[in-house]
Order: sequence, then structure tokens, then C-alpha cells
Amino acid sequence: MEKAVIYREKEEFKEIHLVLKNASSKQFYEYRFDMESFPNIRIKNIANLKGTGLTFENNKISGIPYVNSVHDLDIEFYHIYDENRMEIKKTHLFVNADPKDLWKNIPSDTNDIYYKPDEISYKGKFSDKKITIVSKRGRSHAHEGKFRDDDFAVDELPGGWSIVSVADGAGSAVMAREGSRLATVSINSFLNSEEILTGIEKNIEIVYRTSESSKEIQSEARGNIIRTLYEGILNVYNILDKTATENSFSIKDLHTTLIFVLLKKFDFGYIILTFGVGDCPINLISPDFSEVKLLNRMDVGEFGGGTRFITMKEIFGDDMASRFEITCVDDFSYLVLMTDGIYDPKFMTENKLEDINSWKTFFNDLAGNNDDRTKVDFVSDADIDQQLLAWTDFWSRGNHDDRTLAIIY
Repeated sequence: MEKAVIYREKEEFKEIHLVLKNASSKQFYEYRFDMESFPNIRIKNIANLKGTGLTFENNKISGIPYVNSVHDLDIEFYHIYDENRMEIKKTHLFVNADPKDLWKNIPSDTNDIYYKPDEISYKGKFSDKKITIVSKRGRSHAHEGKFRDDDFAVDELPGGWSIVSVADGAGSAVMAREGSRLATVSINSFLNSEEILTGIEKNIEIVYRTSESSKEIQSEARGNIIRTLYEGILNVYNILDKTATENSFSIKDLHTTLIFVLLKKFDFGYIILTFGVGDCPINLISPDFSEVKLLNRMDVGEFGGGTRFITMKEIFGDDMASRFEITCVDDFSYLVLMTDGIYDPKFMTENKLEDINSWKTFFNDLAGNNDDRTKVDFVSDADIDQQLLAWTDFWSRGNHDDRTLAIIY
């Protein structure tokens, strides 16, 4: 090839306005050079990448940049008909600051009478399944050194029953952190009774096993189950009300949502008893991941975006029974409970909670398909609680609430 042509092609590559897409610190970055317009030009190396966290290979810059900065890059290239003469093209790479770094993380007051850890995690057995739960203080609270208002409780109960409860204390309630703790502990404690569980089980036998039972008898048995669970919820309210009175503050100061799952495996299937007040969902996903069902009533939309709390006496009205569900399935792949700190950024709207594609996207995210490359491994699950806790630190603009997520699998 004529020297003049070689020179021209090299100069054209030097002069082209090359803009690399911006990177963000601590997030995976990848940029591939499009060399289709320069078939005779080869990039050998990019100088000045050392110490950035990025590498260059096969026409691609990739990696996780450490800090925000502007990097001046020297692209070392040659012409295939003049391989011994290396040329330099200069460009810039902008690495934006990690938005997480702009938020303070001030520890909450360990001397406070209602202190609770800023984050907690749990893993264990749940019937013949496994469970992992995490609860993490939101960035908005961490920025001001406030407490985590979410909470959860999980227990193995007599007779092969298991229970997990999740609560989201209202941000506007000054003692919400104690309200959520009391709500979860109280419902678990109430149902941790061999007598109560035996009564529930007798009625379940009538509904699902006694074939000669009439529809009226089965309906009465279902009613008995719901009445027992109702007594448990009323007991939670009374404990919160008593706590407020004894400490000279309003029950409104303890405002909290509450959801729970009470589960046992029978020879005819899994019985899943659920309750919900507020905007925290409970979702059941089929074994082949083809169907998803919302197992509780959500207090969204109907009240103009406002939620309802277990601390509101008015929820114990005529429609209280609609807050309870009795579900029987042969098996399931996942049973998920979450607060709105997870629900809002990951699902956004209530109708997506029953859209199986939205759940496939959610579990793909858990599998590592996210900006942080943070993975939750449900197979090699020795550290699954810590993996899930790390995953909940995801960035979502405008969503900085406490995050609690329980997954039975």
C-alpha cells in the first residue's frame, strides 16, 4: 500500500471525534471500540488504565473503576501495513461519582431505649424449605443517623408449623421502629401455642381432608381459622395500645404495617395462611416459575396512595376477613415477603406483582444481572444471608427507604 494512503488512514483515525460513554465508580463498565470504518487500523494498547480498575482487551475497555475522575487515555495503534510504527490517539474517559458515596452513613444511637441494629440478616429452615431474610436501614435514615423502622421475626412453631412476619414502621411515627418490632414479635408469640395450632389444624383437616364434609361445614371451618388469626392480630393491636399507654405516647407513634406467613406441609400439600395490612406484598411462585399469586390484600390506590397500619382501630371492621388468605398448593419455588423499600424500585406498580415476567426480571437481578454484579446464590447458599444483604444495597434514584426482604425457597 502506498505510504500516502497509510498516512491518510492513520490521520483519519487520529482526527475522528471519539467519545467514550461515561463510567460510574464502583459499577461495572464496558466500552467496545467500533473499528468497522477503519479496517486497516489495529489498537494495540491503551495507556494510563493502570490503577483505574479497568483493562483493555480485544478492542474493549471493561472493569469496575475505583474512583470518580477524568482519565486522559493514550490509544496506541498501528496500521496493518506499517506494524512497526506505533501511533497515539488521545481521548478522555469520564468516571462519575458513585451516587451512594454522596450519602452519609451515620450510625444510629446505641444508647437509645429502642435501639435496633442498622441491618440484620437471617438464614435457616422453614418447614422442609429454607428461608433467608434481611433488613437494611435506608439511605434517607442513614444520612441523618436515624433508626431502621422495618423489622421481621421468624420462628419454628410446634407441630411442624413455621411463621415469618415482616413490618414496615411509618416514617412519620416517632416510635415506628418499636412498633414494627413489637408487631412481628407479638404475632409470632401469639401463634407459638400448641393449643392454637392444634385448633387451626383440626379445621384445616375438615377443609382439605374430610371428603364427606358439606360445603357449610367446610365454610365454618375456614371461618374458624380466620377467627383464630383475627384474635392474633387483635392481640397485636392491644399490645401496641398498651405499650403506648404505659409510655405516655399515642398509638399513632407506633404506626406500622404487618404481613405474615404461617405455613405447614401436610401430605396433601402446603397450607399457607397469610395476613396483610399496609403496602407490603406476599407472593407465591409456582414450581416451574410459570405463575405468581399475590397472597394478601394491598392497601394502595384505594386510599389515594396512603397505606393502612395495624395500629388503626378502623381496620378491624366488617371487611377485616378479606385481609386473610388460606392457600393450599402441592409445591412452590419461592414464597416472598417484602417491604416497599424493595417493592417500589423493583416493581413500581401493584399490577406487576402478579406479572410473572416482572418476577423473572426480579430473580435475574438477584442472580447477578445488575449494575453491581451482586449475586444471591440459592444453590450454594452457605452465605446467602450476607449475599442478600449486599444485594439490598442497590442504587435506585429516589428510592432510599428501609429494605426488608424474606425469601422462602
